[in-house]
Amino acid sequence: MSPFVCYIGIDYSGAQTPDSSLPGLRAYMADSDSKPYEDSPPPSPRKYWTRHGLAEWLATILRETPRTIVGIDHGFSFPIAYFEKYKLEQDWDNFLSDFCAHWPTDAANTYVDFVRDGTCGRGVNRQGNSKWRRLAEIRTPHTHSVFHFDVQGQVAKSTHAGIPWLRYLRRGIPSIHFWPFDGWTPRNGSHVVAEVYPSLWRNLYPTEGRTRDQQDAYAVCRWLLETDRADNLKIYFSPSLSPDEQVVARIEGWILGVGPVR
Repeated sequence: MSPFVCYIGIDYSGAQTPDSSLPGLRAYMADSDSKPYEDSPPPSPRKYWTRHGLAEWLATILRETPRTIVGIDHGFSFPIAYFEKYKLEQDWDNFLSDFCAHWPTDAANTYVDFVRDGTCGRGVNRQGNSKWRRLAEIRTPHTHSVFHFDVQGQVAKSTHAGIPWLRYLRRGIPSIHFWPFDGWTPRNGSHVVAEVYPSLWRNLYPTEGRTRDQQDAYAVCRWLLETDRADNLKIYFSPSLSPDEQVVARIEGWILGVGPVR
């Protein structure tokens, strides 16, 4: 597999609205010749990234930059139990469309909690259970269900806020390989977008004055860079799963870096 040219780590936030400036939303970037550095939004009254602005920036990067790998800190899909409860076709593209039809969290002035509370959208018809966990979450220590809201360390809100922007990227740049939904081995020469869990790597690197959110994005970017330089990403693209588990993970998604690996 050819090496990547650009590496991006994103620490995500599901707070407020898609156009809110969020200090918890951070992006670090590196290329094969540089150390990770923080990429901030263009100068404007908004000091920090918005989810909308970050998605547009990322789309521009992926259109203009050679082969790039992006790690994003939120769930990309839901547990099999969700598909079974709502009798959904077990296909990621259909999941994205169905989710966005019920959870329009990319709409202007929309909080995730507005959809949860029934103020807008149809999220009441697509609720999950906090006891439902994806196989990747079962395999990863200290993770929460993508439906476990209102707890410390939750990923539920960022997942529900971030999934529509994955569809935005998928529709805008069809050549992106969303791992593992498009296959366990990325297409040679393609960009790759994958779910990550910064806690796996946060403590590998000194913080050097970075905030927790900055450190998480930095650690993801640096791990991707160093692992690719060592020609080891291919190991993590092939987690040790049985054939049945692979089928499940192609629907639920997987967390890059979670093992054991072959």
